[in-house]
Amino acid sequence: MITIKDVEHVAKLARLELTEEEKEIYTKQLGDVLKYVDQMNEVDTSNIKPMSHAVDFVNVMRDDNVVMEQTKEELMANAPLEEDGFFKVPKIN
Repeated sequence: MITIKDVEHVAKLARLELTEEEKEIYTKQLGDVLKYVDQMNEVDTSNIKPMSHAVDFVNVMRDDNVVMEQTKEELMANAPLEEDGFFKVPKIN
């Protein structure tokens, strides 16, 4: 059961300032939420397999094949500056 003290504690942790009326409203709302959550304890889940996602998800993988589409020389032809076979870029301070 949620009390006004519980709501005040959570509000303090969240650095919220609540009026007395808001405290009463949130106490009722949080209590209602916990009642709905408690209803889940009544559901028989003994034959249900645990899962990490609500939807069955299978990651589709492709074969990892090395394909040489361009040679190093073709790539280096695009470099404005080159040094020892590498792109040369300005120093960043």
